[in-house]
This record gives sequence, structure tokens and C-alpha cells, in this order.
Amino acid sequence: MISRIDLRGNPADPRGLLPRAAMDVEAAAQQVRPICDDVRHRGVDALIELTERFDGVRLTDIRVPREALRSALGGLDPAVRAALEESIRRARLVHRDQRRTDTTTQVVPGGTVTERWVPVDRVGLYVPGGRAVYPSSVVMNVVPAQEAGVLSLAVSSPPQADFGGLPHPTILAACELLGVDEVYAVGGAQAVAMFAYGAGECSRADMVTGPGNIWVAAAKRLLRGVIGIDSEAGPTEIAVLADDTADPGHVAADLISQAEHDVVAAAVLITASERLADRVEAELAPRVKATKHSERVAEALAGPQSGIVLVDDLDHGLAALNAYAAEHVEVITADAREVAARVRNAGAVFVGAFAPVSLGDYCAGSNHVLPTGGCACHSSGLSVQSFLRGIHVVDYDRDALADVAHHVVALAEAEDLPAHGEAVTARVGRGENA
Repeated sequence: MISRIDLRGNPADPRGLLPRAAMDVEAAAQQVRPICDDVRHRGVDALIELTERFDGVRLTDIRVPREALRSALGGLDPAVRAALEESIRRARLVHRDQRRTDTTTQVVPGGTVTERWVPVDRVGLYVPGGRAVYPSSVVMNVVPAQEAGVLSLAVSSPPQADFGGLPHPTILAACELLGVDEVYAVGGAQAVAMFAYGAGECSRADMVTGPGNIWVAAAKRLLRGVIGIDSEAGPTEIAVLADDTADPGHVAADLISQAEHDVVAAAVLITASERLADRVEAELAPRVKATKHSERVAEALAGPQSGIVLVDDLDHGLAALNAYAAEHVEVITADAREVAARVRNAGAVFVGAFAPVSLGDYCAGSNHVLPTGGCACHSSGLSVQSFLRGIHVVDYDRDALADVAHHVVALAEAEDLPAHGEAVTARVGRGENA
């Protein structure tokens, strides 16, 4: 059901040995190029034709009517509404504390540099459809953008034939709860292109965020530069670092919870305990059979992207974990907090027996839009910071400029850019120390 990779006695860099989903985004980018070009040149007409082609839905308008949002919220199961409201409340608590404040530094008397934090003007937020429904991704995209102070927000999600060509009503209800009334029934690469170039009522955005399939990731790569992006999110990943103190049933349940997303989802256990590995495997068999999406889960667990990795000891396990740089990391060991503090590369870290990844997916207050495919070694998850730009404001008076003029001139001449120095000396001369 799940393979084993034995790294014991192997001190080499494990990155080439660890399980990883195959995802050729570059090849996919070339396939989506004609789609993005079509949207750029033909706008709404292209979106309508592409939606019929890929989603089997013939739209007359890409924008979701305001009344459909209100109706979706009115028909929402009260328990789901309460859960979404609590998810929003907790996410706001966490993301509000991420706000930046402007900082002014006096470099010299009469000379200051202020770093201003300015939100992007407009963002397009993508919410995936397909095998599952993700109102939680509406929350995770919208809340940090709102807390950052983004002026204009639009959400796009694939249309569903079962719901009259609109996105899933639970997604629409989440948009209504959050006060987002600009929603489009567009999915895939064409949604990214719509935000990048604008189409019909959808004006072009400065940035697009949110997870999606390989075609969404490919469009983000292709159009990066035309539009800002958060990341090229790929198949979901969980890596569990565990020792003999871990409950094998908990570990098995957590591996299954992420394998449930997709047949290419990655579920990895890293442990120095063969006993735990055996017990987790024993737990997986009946649990996979009993779960609703058992075929999908079984395929994900059996794939090359999943596995049980055996290591020499905890230090070796941490080295493997940091090399893997998973989207989600669970640490279920003795002294879990101390061990978790040594995790350097992860999208998010879940500490101990009572912080499963699924808590973070919905109601921890953390964000679940996270880097995948090893990108956690250099990238962060979605946050308020994702929507802010730092702008340096330089404010010098004449005396402060005169005092440093000779240094500017010296550096300008060292770089053979004399006009740079002349832009200073034209104001204050060459400076008293020239």
C-alpha cells in the first residue's frame, strides 16, 4: 500500500532519495500558452468558449449575480455557516497581528528613510473546484487580503454543471459571508489569464493568489511578471516526523487525510522506529478501506510521491525533513515543541498529538495556502505580507545631502557613472570633504 525508503546508514544529502510528486509545470505552461493568449485577445468570448470546452458548461455571463451569493448564504446548512464564521474569526485574529507598521529611521540629522507598507490595489483570488469543494480556501485567500487593506478583491472558481453553471453554492456562501460580491464562474488557466489581462466586467488585477491544479500553476508561471503571484502551488503534501511515542492510528489518519485530496497527493512518514512504521502500515489497511474516497487514497499512498522513510535517529530525521521541505509538517515525538523548533523548512508546522494538519486546513487560524514541491525552503505561505509592498521614502535636507555628497561622487566614479555624482553636485557642490 505504501513503499519504504531506508536512509539508515546513508549520510548523503537525501533530497534525491525522498518521495516527490512528478509535476512538469514548464511543459504544462507551454500547453496553456494558447489559452492565455486567447483570453488576452478575445476576453469574455474566449472565456465562455473555454469554459464550455473544459467544464462542460455554456455560460451567458462569467460574473456570478449578486442574488446568487445571497441565495447561497440563505440556503447554507447552519452548522456549516457556524463553522465558516468561526474559521473566519480565528483567521482574522492571526492575520490581523501580521499587519506591518511604517518605520522611519533617522540616518543622519536631516536625513531619514521611511519604509511604508502599501497594499496592492487589486487582487484576483482563485478557489479550486473539482474533486472537492473548498470554501475554506475562500477564507484563506480573502481574510489576509482584507486585513492587508487591499482595495479591490475578486474571486474566481470553476462553474459546476450541477449548479446551473455557477461555482459551488458553499463557495458562494463563503464569499457572501466575507463581503466579497465580485465573483466569477471561471476556472483553470483561463481564470489566471482573466485576472492578468482583464475581461468584460473583470478589470485586470495586480496579483493572483490561491491553490489550483497543474494548469493553474502553469498559468501562474507563464504570466508571472504580467501579474504578481503567491506561488505555484502543486499537489498537497504531508510529512510526519514521529517516534515511538506517537499513536500509529493518529499517524495513519493524518496520512489518509491528505491523500484524500488527490491521487497525486503526497503522504510521508519519517521515523527511526521500524516498530512504528509496521504499526502505521497495519493501521492504514483497514482505515483506507473504510474511508469514503478509498480508491483515491489508496492510489495516492501507493504512488511514488508517498512513502515511509526510515532514518537512523531524530537528528537524521530532522535532516531528511528539512531537505524534503514539505507543505505540511507534523511533529509527533517526545518533546515535540523542542523538536518542532528545529524545523527550518516547512509551509506550516503542527506540533504534538493534538494539532493535526486538518485543524490548520480549517480552524487553527493559520493559513492553508502554502508552498509545495520543496519550495518551503525559500518561500512562505499566504499572509498579510503577501499583499503588501515595502516602499522606501527618502527624505534628506540640503545639509544632509551635502555631508554625504563626496561619498556618492566617489562611488559613482568607481562605477564609471559620473552623471550620478553630477546629480548630487548640481545641488550642493562636491561636498566639504571632496
